[in-house]
Amino acid sequence: MRCGPAEEFSEECDCGIGSLITFVQPTQLNRFARLIYMPGKLYIVATPIGNLKDITFRAIEVLKSVSLIAAEDTRQTKKLLTHYDIHTPITSYFEYNKLKKTDYLIGLLKRGKDIALVSDSGTPGIMDPGLLLIKTAIENIIPVTLIPGPAAFVGGLVLSGFPTDRFIFEGFLPNKQGHRKKRLATLKDEKRTIILYESPHRILKALKDITEVMGDREVSITRELTKFFEETRRGKGNELLQYFSEKTPRGEFIVVIKGKS
Repeated sequence: MRCGPAEEFSEECDCGIGSLITFVQPTQLNRFARLIYMPGKLYIVATPIGNLKDITFRAIEVLKSVSLIAAEDTRQTKKLLTHYDIHTPITSYFEYNKLKKTDYLIGLLKRGKDIALVSDSGTPGIMDPGLLLIKTAIENIIPVTLIPGPAAFVGGLVLSGFPTDRFIFEGFLPNKQGHRKKRLATLKDEKRTIILYESPHRILKALKDITEVMGDREVSITRELTKFFEETRRGKGNELLQYFSEKTPRGEFIVVIKGKS
């Protein structure tokens, strides 16, 4: 009889490991199993947020070497893979299939397969379904490592010129105005730099609410980061509201608000 995974070892195993386990104290069994059970590794791979050249050599190496790539948006990821002549198999991993796919991917990792996790752009695990897979891999004692790279909110922060020693990232504000204003009210007295994401069809509403709730303070807005039409505008909230009211907003927005003085 041949060995299976660590939990399936038995005294009848002809490789001798099963017999060896009988001499291991129960309190040492989990540690012993980890030594002889070699799972694969989950690579969290950051990918470009716009310009395909913004990827590291190491990221390309990992994407070529792993057994499978789990992608939030397979169409977007295939563009990247084609550009760099990467032929690794790819599977979808997004918000509406993450529960089912997490079990499947953890099973592959337990069987020794290395997997790369990528989001549609930037660093996986930040406001995307990848966090569930990362958390589950950690809980299953599967090695997890990061291949660092772009993160849009960091770029927006640095381009703002506002203090970077202390900041908070709030992601997207709520869709409904009442909830949005309540969230902003909790941030009104925040002394740290505040970073938000916003969509083009809501940016005007967000700027209006920011000004009404937090006052006409300094704001920096970056859109289309790393792309041909990249733009950063800095000024008072009302100034930016007027600017984007006259110019049709396009692209995804990074909104950075200076903390309260």
